[in-house]
Amino acid sequence: MPILKNAKKALRVSQRKAVVNGRVKSKLKTMVDKVAKTPTIESLSLAFSAIDKAVKGNLIHANKAARYKSSLSKLVQTK
Repeated sequence: MPILKNAKKALRVSQRKAVVNGRVKSKLKTMVDKVAKTPTIESLSLAFSAIDKAVKGNLIHANKAARYKSSLSKLVQTK
């Protein structure tokens, strides 16, 4: 356990961020899986939105987001 006052605050902040980041990552994974199972334009749009939010929050790298978008777009085009 942290002893210093600033270390206690840092622990609280990191715990709050972990909860928020967990929600965003979970939503990202759910949307990507949804597009993989049922590739439609609507689900693709929701997945793109989730991907962009994850990039904005520095949860995934922009290049990884581009790979996700590219592969999901190919799934929708082929169907």
